[in-house]
Amino acid sequence: MTGTLVFDPSIPWVAIAVLGALALAGVALAGWRGLAGWGYRALAALVLLGALAGPVYQVEDRAPLTDIVIMIEDRSASQMLSDRAKQMDEAADALAADIAARPNTELRRVTVRDGEGDAGTELMTALSSVLAEEPSARVAGIITLSDGRVHDMERMPDIPAPMHMLMTGRDTDWDRRLIVRNAPAFAIIGEPVTLTLRIEDSGAAPVNDGTATLDISVDGGEAQSFAVPVGQDIELPVTLPHGGRNVIEFAVPEAEGEITERNNTALIQMNGVRDRLRVLLVSGEPHPGGRTWRNLLKSDSSVDLVHFTILRPPEKQDGVPVGELSLIAFPTRELFLEKIDDFDLIIFDRYKRRGILPAIYLDNVANYVSEGGAVLVAAGPDFAGADSIYRSPLARVLPAEPSARVIEEKFRPEITDIGARHPVTADLQGEETWGSWLRQIDVDPQAGRVLMSGVDERPLLILDRVGEGRVAMLASDHAWLWSRGYDGGGPQLELLRRLAHWMMKEPELEEEALWAEATGQSMRIIRRTLSEEVGAVTVTGPDGSSVELRLEEVSAGRFEALYDGPEIGLYHLAEGGHEAVIGLGPAAPREFEETIATADIMEPAVARLRGGVFRLEDGLPGIRNVREGRPAAGRGWIGLTPRGAYETRDVTQSPLLPAWLVLLLASALIVGGWLREGRR
Repeated sequence: MTGTLVFDPSIPWVAIAVLGALALAGVALAGWRGLAGWGYRALAALVLLGALAGPVYQVEDRAPLTDIVIMIEDRSASQMLSDRAKQMDEAADALAADIAARPNTELRRVTVRDGEGDAGTELMTALSSVLAEEPSARVAGIITLSDGRVHDMERMPDIPAPMHMLMTGRDTDWDRRLIVRNAPAFAIIGEPVTLTLRIEDSGAAPVNDGTATLDISVDGGEAQSFAVPVGQDIELPVTLPHGGRNVIEFAVPEAEGEITERNNTALIQMNGVRDRLRVLLVSGEPHPGGRTWRNLLKSDSSVDLVHFTILRPPEKQDGVPVGELSLIAFPTRELFLEKIDDFDLIIFDRYKRRGILPAIYLDNVANYVSEGGAVLVAAGPDFAGADSIYRSPLARVLPAEPSARVIEEKFRPEITDIGARHPVTADLQGEETWGSWLRQIDVDPQAGRVLMSGVDERPLLILDRVGEGRVAMLASDHAWLWSRGYDGGGPQLELLRRLAHWMMKEPELEEEALWAEATGQSMRIIRRTLSEEVGAVTVTGPDGSSVELRLEEVSAGRFEALYDGPEIGLYHLAEGGHEAVIGLGPAAPREFEETIATADIMEPAVARLRGGVFRLEDGLPGIRNVREGRPAAGRGWIGLTPRGAYETRDVTQSPLLPAWLVLLLASALIVGGWLREGRR
């Protein structure tokens, strides 16, 4: 029970002050005029003003509330290193026992795990959540047990009590980590890109010769080892070996005594892209389709096009003096003998033998294909004639032989069964609405795969691999009708783009491929094939353990499976002779970027709240009570601020000046003053 004096005025305090001023003026006037009853009048005014102020004696029935101490236990990944978890468990249990022995005190134990994704230790987020659930007037103190590696200090809430940090870890801890300072997402194939790496020792690192071993492997292959300096930035030139995703793994062997090797590895995934695609377009007799090829290739800024066209054939004799011709001699020898390997793709568009390109040049083109080049033949009526390029050394790499028949009738191109599974022609939209073509060259396939057919299911588009190179044949010169919108048009641009990129070995258009796409700790495994079925994919994790996954066909020629990797690192995939690698998550999670225990991150906030920082290896501090606003930490002790919070159960109010008493006193004093003045 507690009693206090409170006021419940009948009128505003301003009005009471005005009345008080008037009463004071009246009493002063009475005293100045010498009226003997001025004292009685003053007392009567005080009684009336007091009655207007409404004094009340209030009695509260209070129940004391316990003080709350919040203890936050950091159980993130970095706290599992060395013996930090044991240190924290012993300290937390001892503190819980000490706080339980204190009178009128409750303990709230909060556990902090790793944040979602790679957010690290979100200690302040957890503290904000628990403070939102507790009355701030009851919080007597906050104790954190952590290695100090907190990653959300910017979310620190307003804290109404002292905060202390009890730090795990040892003075003798040390760690070595590998840092990749810059890693571009894309790099040009065949050109070196410079990566900046650094091997850094932190903590009580032992004295050595200042060097460490760096292992480098590409796509999970055999690693190469190099001795590199520690504590210095290393400029490392890297050349990507192929297009598409290249997975480069940098690793530093675990040193004796370091607390973890989780940050000794870095995975870099870079996409290899071509700088400029060099294309040689060889046109024969001019026709509307020639402009289509030229426009397609010129519209791509990444393509360097050299166009060789025959505008004046040798047999043309019209008497024009050579000196008056505006044409120049084309460097055929330089292009077809000396610099042919500089081209990624050669296109023969309705070209026929006219003596301009000798047989030795065409034989060199065939060799160019066998050694890794690409040739596309867009066949017109000339391909079926006696001057066909099939009647040349180039025939040994061409996938089909002409029958000498040219079919001049309307037909709609169709995708074959194998074409529905091939990435060049799969998923081309609106096949049933495609426009018609008007001419097809009848050919007899000798090799390769037929992806599209025309009149009476005769081959229209044939792809083949020859040695290290690739060859494609389009048995019609009417693809340009689609670009003009004839009979509804069709996906001419997309078809020719895919065709050109397949021939230039772009990884996303490989018909037999295995790869994976990572999202956090999950991967989508994708197997593209022309076969009806595929075997199980063997997934080998960073620890060497393997698991087999069955794939499901999600579309023609595409099989997929989902897999959640149990740990971060490099995974190897294998199926039917195809292999791939994929990195899940960061090679060094945020929890392992810096692992040495430190007070530097939390100490400014702790000092602002008058708390203290203590190492658990030096012993557990005692607990004392301190007044609010006083320093709450000292040598070997931490302080809690008792809050004295209570709950009011009942309130009783008794007026000190009831109306009858005010009337009696005021009347008596007024009459007394009148009588006093009357006697005088």
